[in-house]
Amino acid sequence: MLTDSHCHLDKIDLEPFNNDFSAMLKAAEDFDVSQFLCVCIDTEHFKQVLEPALNYPNIYCSVGVHPTHKDSHAPSVDELVRLANHEKVIAIGETGLDYFRCDDQDMSWQHELFRTHIRAAIETQKPLIIHTRSAKEDTLRILKEEGAEQVGGVMHCFAEDWETAQQAMKLNFYISFSGIVSFNSAKELQEVAKQVPEDKFLIETDSPWLAPVPKRGKPNQPAYVKYVAEKMADLRDCSYQHIAKTSTNNFNRLFKRV
Repeated sequence: MLTDSHCHLDKIDLEPFNNDFSAMLKAAEDFDVSQFLCVCIDTEHFKQVLEPALNYPNIYCSVGVHPTHKDSHAPSVDELVRLANHEKVIAIGETGLDYFRCDDQDMSWQHELFRTHIRAAIETQKPLIIHTRSAKEDTLRILKEEGAEQVGGVMHCFAEDWETAQQAMKLNFYISFSGIVSFNSAKELQEVAKQVPEDKFLIETDSPWLAPVPKRGKPNQPAYVKYVAEKMADLRDCSYQHIAKTSTNNFNRLFKRV
């Protein structure tokens, strides 16, 4: 069975499912998806992220503020620790650095927010969900400076090179592949997907964004993590079932589900 290790269930348009959340989950289950991590991008909407986790035993969630959300409330370490004090909250994030979508010359606010999340993760002993775009050097540097290897986590929606993946894995981070790995233009990333060790990769949708081939350009949903698994199996020259089992086992180990 598959695990969607990173999705935004609170952001998915339910109109194609007759506005029925359970129908969206049923569509995923029909595609062998049996476990979900609903990821938080701002604390203002944390209740909406937590709600499905409270209502379904196979849904978990995180708490954090996305690095591009400058206008969102910037929580303190204590606030994040308090919000994470729930058995269904299994991670801190998503957090990290994103220079691609920010016009600011001064990125100190992103750096401080990132450090706050790392400190909360260490205090709660819950792994980090890292978003990094056009900022790999600073992301790795801050992870090292803050001792993030104590809790580790996942480099979500990974789209960097093999050297970056190696540095992240040395810090106790897993590498998560999204629908991007199925894009014809993602040749370098596909090479990374071939090389990541068996015990260090996850798969995800990042739905409702970044739908994989053959659904590229359409709204994404957790069911489509199956296509990511199929592409990974093709790249790694193994069975789809092996990718499903291995990635789910890795998820359960990282997020202490076993």
